Amino acid sequence: MNPGQPPPNSLHGSDEAKPPDRAEKRWWLWSKRVATAAFFGVVAFLIYTQARAIQWHEVLSAMRRYPGSMVATAAGLAAGSLLLYSCFDLLGRRYTGHRLGKAKVMAVTFVSYVFNLNLGSLVGGVALRYRLYTRFGLKYGTVTRILSMSMLTNWVGYILLAGVLFSWRPLPLPPNWKLGGEGLRVLGFAMIALGIAYLMMCAFSRQRTFVLRGHEIDLPSARMAFLQAGMGAANWLLIGSVLYVLLQQRVPLQVVASVLLLAAVAGVIAHVPAGLGVLEAVFVALLDHLVPRSELLAALVSYRLIYYLVPLSVAVLVFLMLEANARSRLPDRVVSDRGP
Repeated sequence: MNPGQPPPNSLHGSDEAKPPDRAEKRWWLWSKRVATAAFFGVVAFLIYTQARAIQWHEVLSAMRRYPGSMVATAAGLAAGSLLLYSCFDLLGRRYTGHRLGKAKVMAVTFVSYVFNLNLGSLVGGVALRYRLYTRFGLKYGTVTRILSMSMLTNWVGYILLAGVLFSWRPLPLPPNWKLGGEGLRVLGFAMIALGIAYLMMCAFSRQRTFVLRGHEIDLPSARMAFLQAGMGAANWLLIGSVLYVLLQQRVPLQVVASVLLLAAVAGVIAHVPAGLGVLEAVFVALLDHLVPRSELLAALVSYRLIYYLVPLSVAVLVFLMLEANARSRLPDRVVSDRGP
C-alpha cells in the first residue's frame, strides 16, 4: 500500500458509515483543531529555520547587485512553472472524468506542489491532495488516479529531458562521485529508452488495463501521454531557467538544467558532500569553477526565496480559502465525483 493511501476497503466499500456519538464527534473536532494548529506551527518554524540557516553575510552583497529586471524575470519564470504544474491535475481530471471545477483543481495542485517542495511528498504531494480532494467530494480511488497521473507527468518529462541532456553532453563529474561522465551518458540513453517505452505503450498497447496491488490502472491515450511528456519537460526547463537567470546567464542553460536534473537524483547515485542541501551541494560541486562562490550562493538563496518560500506564503492563504470553501459546500460534496 502506498503512503497516504487509505485501506483497500475504503476504496470500494460502502459510502455510508455509522454516525459517531457526541463524545466521538467532540474528540474528533478537538483533534482536528490541534492538528491544524500544529500544521501551521510547522510551516512557521520551517520558514524561520530556512531563513536563519542562510549565510546572509556571504551573499547579501551579491544579491544587492541584482538588477530589478533580472529578479522580475526570474519571478516571472517561477510563476510560469508554478502555473504549469498547477495544470498537471487537469490531465487527471480528464483521465478520471470527475466534475470538480478547473480553477479549484489548479488551486489544489498548486497548494499540494508548494507544500511538497517545502515539507516533503508525504505531507504535500500525497496527504494534502487526499485531504482537499476528498473534502470536495472526490473518492479515494479517484484521488489516487489523479495523483498517479500528476506524478507520471512530472517524472516522464524529467526522464526524457534528463535523458537527452545527459546523453548529449554529459557533465564532468567530480572524481569522488560514484558516477562518471560515461556512466551519466549511459544513464541518459537508458532514460530516453524508458521514456519512449512509456509513450509507445500508451500509443500501441492492446492491453489498456493493468492491475497493480489490487488497483486497476488504465493506460492514458497517446495524446495524453505526449502531453504529459511535454508538460513535465517544460516545467523542469522553466525551473532551470529561473536558476539560469539568477546566475546572470554566465552558465549555458543546458548546463544549468543538467545540474538541476542531476541534483534530483544525486542523493541516490552519488556521494554528496555534507553540510549543504542536495541542490546546493551539486551546484557548488559542478559550477564553482565557473561562477564565484558568493554569486553562486546568492543565486541559490534567491532561488529558494523565489521558488520555495514566497510561494509557500501564498499557498498557506490558498489552502485556508480552500478549507473554508470546502466547509461551506459540505452538503454538496457527493455530486462532484464521477470517478470510481
